[in-house]
Formats: sequence, structure tokens, C-alpha cells
Amino acid sequence: MLTLVYWHISIMWKFILTAALIALASSAMAKDEQKVFKWEDEEGHVYYGDSVPQVFSERPKEVLNEHGVTVAELEGRKTEEQLAQEQIDEERRKRQEKQLKADRALLATYLSVEEIQMHRDRRVELFQAQSRVTELYLRNLERRLQELRNEASRYQPYSEDSNAPMIGEELAEELRKTKDTIARHQQNLRKYDTGEMQIIERFDGDITRFKKLRGID
Repeated sequence: MLTLVYWHISIMWKFILTAALIALASSAMAKDEQKVFKWEDEEGHVYYGDSVPQVFSERPKEVLNEHGVTVAELEGRKTEEQLAQEQIDEERRKRQEKQLKADRALLATYLSVEEIQMHRDRRVELFQAQSRVTELYLRNLERRLQELRNEASRYQPYSEDSNAPMIGEELAEELRKTKDTIARHQQNLRKYDTGEMQIIERFDGDITRFKKLRGID
């Protein structure tokens, strides 16, 4: 019977000791979680507190530990100049990343300047071939347009003869379509010329960059 009593007392003390340890640990954690803030107003007056009033919430702040040592700095509301500078820095960073990615691709794609030139020449030849085909087609269209104009000159509103009959719908429609087709292919021809120049400029830029990255004079 006495042994059973001692056993109950032992269990009770273990329970009390465990509860006390938990309470002490919780108290220590709560103490560690307490923060002391330091901030200044617009006139430079320094304030301390475990919380920052709303009126100073957008001011820069410091977090102090129990020894008064700064352990963190919290930024306040940024000025327009700071925001503008951050945007400039971010755009610069993106440009640098883009250039680095392009440099890696350039070095991975080509082993020599001659390879870049060969690739450039093939692309240029493609534009030139498209231009030659378009020019040939345009010459045929312009001959056909002249034939249609000669035929339409016998009819109003193209004839100088006031008694000439009005042009037929079929002839007028073919004349219009031929003009539209010529205009469209002339526009394509200009695109090919522009594309050729852009390709040359792009590849020349790649050659210059490749030489710089490889240290080629």
C-alpha cells in the first residue's frame, strides 16, 4: 500500500515538473518574440517602443534586441526618386540578363566568324530569290495591266470619246484586281528589301559581338 502511495506522488511530481518546464519555455519564447523598434520623426527625434504608431508606419525603422543592438532594418515608404531609380536598375538588370543569354546562344551556335557569314549569306540569298520571283511576276502583271488599259481606253470613263460606251463590269473588275495585285506585290518587294537589310545588320552585329567575346581583332 505504501509503495502505491509513493508511486502516485512520483507521478504527480513528474506532471508538475513537466508543466513548469513548459511554462518556462513558453515564457522564454514570448520574451524572445518581443521586439523593440527604433524610429525617427521628420525632425530627427528618436523614439523607441514595442510597436510603431500608425503616424510613423511609413518611416524607416530599426529592430533592436534585448541588448539594444540593431538586428534588422525595415524600410519606410520609398520616395518617387527611389522608385524611379529602382525601375531603372531593374530595366538595366533585365537588359544584362538578356544580353548574357544572347551571348551564350551565340557562342553555342557558331564556332567561327566564317560560320556566321555563311549563315548570313544563305538568309540573304533567300530574300534575293523571293525578290527576283516577285519582280518577274510584277513585270507580267504590268504587261497585263497595260493590255487592260488599252482595252479600257475604248470605254467610258477612260475614253476621250464622249460617245464611247461605258466599260463592262467584267473588264472593270479585272482592271481593279490587277492594280490591287500589283500594289500588293510591290509592297512585298519592299518588305523583302527591308528584310534583307535587317538580316545583314543583325548578322553583322552578331559578328562584331562574337569577335568581342572571342577576343578576335
